[in-house]
Amino acid sequence: MADFHVDLPDRRIRARWISRDGSSSRPTFVFLHEGLGCVEMWRDFPARLCTHTGSRGLAYDRTGYGQSSPWPAAPGLRYMEIEADDVLPRLLAAVGITDCILVGHSDGGTIALNYAATNPAPLHGVVTLAAHAINEPVCVASIVTAKAAFETGDLRARLARYHGSNVDGAFRLWSDAWLAPGFEPMDAAGRLPGVEIPVQAIQGEDDEYGSELQLGIIAGKVSGYCETRLIPDCGHSPHLQQPDRVITEIARFIGPLGSEGM
Repeated sequence: MADFHVDLPDRRIRARWISRDGSSSRPTFVFLHEGLGCVEMWRDFPARLCTHTGSRGLAYDRTGYGQSSPWPAAPGLRYMEIEADDVLPRLLAAVGITDCILVGHSDGGTIALNYAATNPAPLHGVVTLAAHAINEPVCVASIVTAKAAFETGDLRARLARYHGSNVDGAFRLWSDAWLAPGFEPMDAAGRLPGVEIPVQAIQGEDDEYGSELQLGIIAGKVSGYCETRLIPDCGHSPHLQQPDRVITEIARFIGPLGSEGM
C-alpha cells in the first residue's frame, strides 16, 4: 500500500493504492469514506475485499478530511453533491481509473449514489454501506449526541489523530449540515431515478444513524438493478462489524460486473 497526493487545480487529495496487483480485467474498487472518516478508518476492510476478489483498489481522503487539503471555499449543505459532481470525476481522471465500482460508507455511499445518477462511463456498480437517501430523526439524534461528545468529551481528540488540523472543519461541515433545518443528504426523488448502474445497498439492522427505510427508498427509486441486504447484529459500520458477511455479499454482487457491466 502506497500513499500519494493528487494535485487538482483547486485542492490536494491524499490517496492510497490498496492493491495494484489485482486483475486489470476487473473494475477498480474506489472506497468513499464516511462523514468523519478517512483512509485509515476503513482499517483492513479494503485490503481484505481486494484480496478476496482479486481486484485493485483505491481509497482517498475527501476534501477537508485526513491529509487532504481543506475546501477552497465553503461548500455548505451541498458538499456531497459537489464531491460527486465535481471532485470525484476529476480525481478518477487524474489517477487514470477508467473502470470502477464505488464502495461508499454512510456519506460516502450517498456520494456514490449522487455520482451514479449521471451514469458516468467509468462506473460499473455501486455498493453502499449505511448510505442515506433521506435524513431521519434517528440520524439527527445521533449527530446531536456526537456533537456533544465533540464539544465536551474526547471525540475531538480521537478524531484529531486522523484529521490533524482538518478536525474542526471536518466535524463542523458534517454536523452543521445534518443538523440544519430541512437538510436532506441528496435529492432522492430527482437523482435516484437516474441511477441505471447496478446497486447493492447494505445496512446494519441496528444502525444508529438510519432505519431500514433507507434501503427501501434506494431500491424503490433507482432505475436499474438493485439488491438490498439488512445485516443482523450490526450497527452503522457493516464492513467493520460483520466484515466476513459483507465481503461475501460484495464478492457475489460484483461477479457479473466486468468491463462490459451487468
